[in-house]
Amino acid sequence: MIDIKRIPDYAEVLVEKDEVNDTALRYEVLEDKVNVYLTAPTSHPKIVKLRWAAKITGDVRILGDAWERSYADLGFIGLTTEKAHPWYFVMKHAGGTDCVGVAVRPASLISWVVDCEGVTAFCDVRSGSIGVELGNRELLIGSFMSECYPSDTDNSFEAACDFCGKMCPDPILPTEPVYGGNNWYYAYGDSSYDEIVSDASLQAKLAAGLDNPPFMVIDDGWQPNSCAGPWVANEKHGDMKKIADEFKKMGVRPGIWVRFLRDDTDAIPAEWRFENRKYLDPSRPEVIAHIKETVRRIVFDWGYELIKHDFSSKDIFGLWGKDTNKYLTRGEWKFYDRTRTSAEIYVDFCKAILEATEGKAYILGCNCVSHLTAGLCHINRTGDDTSGTEWNRTRRMGVNTLAFRLPQNGKFYMADADCAGFIKGKIPFSLNKEWVTLLAKSGTPLFISAPDGTFNEEEFAYMKEMYKIASEQKNVAIPLDWGYNATPAKWSIDGEETSFCWFDETGASF
Repeated sequence: MIDIKRIPDYAEVLVEKDEVNDTALRYEVLEDKVNVYLTAPTSHPKIVKLRWAAKITGDVRILGDAWERSYADLGFIGLTTEKAHPWYFVMKHAGGTDCVGVAVRPASLISWVVDCEGVTAFCDVRSGSIGVELGNRELLIGSFMSECYPSDTDNSFEAACDFCGKMCPDPILPTEPVYGGNNWYYAYGDSSYDEIVSDASLQAKLAAGLDNPPFMVIDDGWQPNSCAGPWVANEKHGDMKKIADEFKKMGVRPGIWVRFLRDDTDAIPAEWRFENRKYLDPSRPEVIAHIKETVRRIVFDWGYELIKHDFSSKDIFGLWGKDTNKYLTRGEWKFYDRTRTSAEIYVDFCKAILEATEGKAYILGCNCVSHLTAGLCHINRTGDDTSGTEWNRTRRMGVNTLAFRLPQNGKFYMADADCAGFIKGKIPFSLNKEWVTLLAKSGTPLFISAPDGTFNEEEFAYMKEMYKIASEQKNVAIPLDWGYNATPAKWSIDGEETSFCWFDETGASF
């Protein structure tokens, strides 16, 4: 058993070069966790390294998490010190399952390295790429937790679900299941008022007669600049309030995509941006006020009931999660506010978005730092983009993230494994049908991208059936072959074993 609910066996704090290291660590050992505090009156700490000794022998397999979205890269692996596991890890062994991690929303960016002699936590307390200025403040860098789930059979999935619940005792979840449409995976940013209203009409028809209405999320392409602000309607969309009103008349709930930290207009003061970077610095009070104003306009002036905010990790840290390992950031950059850690600034950014809604809209995070948004967003896109044109991408990205981050569903937030994209002549319905079926019966949000007129009569009837299931999200799904299959095909759905076929007769693509 790996037990880290105790004082670490070794600790070290890395500070800025040539500084006198006056840092100190304090430990608070509780029944279910150990809180680790850091002080540094004059020096500027960067990384806190904590080591717990533990003999790890025999055949063990380890599943780690991802910094933000996953990229078809999750799965159980053996011991390797070259691979760091962000936030938490699940270790299967002959006697059961051990889970080790940190409570959500820590004040540092934490990754784990596991070897045969123990586990090491690397806690990044920097502000950007420089040491944080704590002054007289004591920083709770994290609440460290572990649990052992003994079993003669493989209970790793149930163990992971339970442990995720322990790491996040305060999730915010939708009051009713969220499902519906998103226009990205067929429109890819090329849309208009008439097209998006037509998209909503398809959602209304698919959900006709259901008590819980679907959403229609307007993705990138409604604003003047591609993938950037200002967050006002372009000529093709016109009045965003009018669009939301049209949705509501059809019994469809309006949602919208936003990238808060990129605005290409000259109206944004230069000092609001990072040095030598075009993105807005969320450590500035003026930027947070600007974001809140945008949220209030979308929710209260226009009437949108879901905000999907995107690029909220890449625009701050400069990297996709897949391009990182032990640390989420590299290079030379800094925040305006150097007295808060990167993790603290990120959490405050997410809090501001949520607070500005005043409970009138759901938050769907995409490219968000997952462990820092848990408890601050209702839904989180847990994997990289699926596709409306490439089935292999949907299979890799979608199925992998659904299976391996499913333990977070309902524990951190509702876990959105991304859309099923329908473009005539691209992905056969028979393949997308498998993906839609698993999503609908997984107990997670189901989103599709499809224009009106996509489905024939038989396909439409099947999609209506899946929408009914998705509108309730009562099913319990467990990936049975997740221990050895990166895209699990054997699932238990409400206790009944079900197989999914992720390949047609041609097999894997070139």
